[in-house]
Amino acid sequence: MTSKLALSLHPSYRLFSGVTANRIFTAMTTSLRQRDSRVIWHPYTQHKGFLPPIPVVRGKDSLLFDDQGNAYIDAISSWWVNIHGHSHPYIAEKLYQQALRLEHVIFTGFTHEPAVELAERLLPLLPGHFSRVFYSDNGSTAVEVAIKMAIQYWGNQPDAGVGRQQKERKKVLAFRHSYHGDTFGAMSVSERSVFTDAFREYLFEPVFIETPTPENLGDLLSFLRSRGTEFACIIYEPLLQAAGGMRMYDAALLDQLLGEAAQQGILCIADEVLTGFGRTGKLFAGEYLRHTADIICLSKGLTGGTMALGVTATTERIFEAFLSDDRRKTLFHGHSFTANPLACTAALASLDLLLQEDCRRGIGYIAGRHRAFLQAIRSYPIVRNARALGTVLAFEINTGNDGYINAIGPALTQQALDAGIYLRPLGNTVYIMPPYCITEKEMDQVYDFLVHCLVRYSEQPVTS
Repeated sequence: MTSKLALSLHPSYRLFSGVTANRIFTAMTTSLRQRDSRVIWHPYTQHKGFLPPIPVVRGKDSLLFDDQGNAYIDAISSWWVNIHGHSHPYIAEKLYQQALRLEHVIFTGFTHEPAVELAERLLPLLPGHFSRVFYSDNGSTAVEVAIKMAIQYWGNQPDAGVGRQQKERKKVLAFRHSYHGDTFGAMSVSERSVFTDAFREYLFEPVFIETPTPENLGDLLSFLRSRGTEFACIIYEPLLQAAGGMRMYDAALLDQLLGEAAQQGILCIADEVLTGFGRTGKLFAGEYLRHTADIICLSKGLTGGTMALGVTATTERIFEAFLSDDRRKTLFHGHSFTANPLACTAALASLDLLLQEDCRRGIGYIAGRHRAFLQAIRSYPIVRNARALGTVLAFEINTGNDGYINAIGPALTQQALDAGIYLRPLGNTVYIMPPYCITEKEMDQVYDFLVHCLVRYSEQPVTS
């Protein structure tokens, strides 16, 4: 342990005295866990009685390493963002080069090469006819921007004739079980749940409908035909509702619903914050659909998990509704770090990697392994609704009530950590969403751990 006498001889320490010096000494001689417990408020964490967080000191590919040298397979890509794994040298080198040139500049009245190049490269890859990119900071803000664009699009219509009728489109349509983020607009269009309950009375109310099934599709189409002109937009997570429980639904049925929404003039907002950049097996989930969105929201895998960045891309029709001599028709929205050059550079580097054949093979490999694993676990009575889409596998452990606060989730997380794996179930919904670089040995380790748990749970029922 560092002695206070030795530390006092250090030049940087002698710059301080009294309370400040004592704080520096305490920080240098106290474990990171202890220091964390004094100053940090963690997300989605009930701090009363919670297990101390694991100090992660480095990452490499699919692995995270703690301060004791233990390795953990990051089987959920650190909240679904690290598509290429951790500390990728290509992304790091590109960031280093950019940091030496330009780290940030205000994006109102200025522009820069990384932002323009990223938009130029990204727009042709998107599933639809997108022509403009609006940058923000993360998935929630990308959704906020999309909602504001859609609402103001109608508000910017002419004050007479058909334009006046269109101004009456005031409502937003959203799906049950959806989750679009934690800012207020994003919460408003998300299912009312444990994530939003504390703020329920402050949220605006969309009209919620069920995701389409063979049984309800007819009713949903009839609903749109009878009330479609009331709605400014519909927002949806295409094919996979992630935080709502990894719920998967049919592309053909969604396609029919979106086709009718378009017929009714409803703007379609695709929240591809999770599903973008290969997660569903294609570059974007919208590639499974014939009817394309008017607005698309992107984040998470956008930068390969390296930097915070959000994108809201739109069609030219929406952009043109904001072109006016009347400055009140401007989209008054922005962020201090809009189009940060480092974040855009990370996104460009991630895109380079994503489009390489090795990455495509990795996506296909994970998807194939998931399909095979589904067959192996469906026979366990404790398993319910085992399913997979691209690189995402999910199932419910049949215990207690379904939902985020089911106690089996934290218990399984701890058991996985003890086995050198990081999983974070959504309550009793267990899912795997690994980086595309995960190895065969690492996949085997994750699958073997889950089978071991399912065998034990089947023999000794768990309580939530």
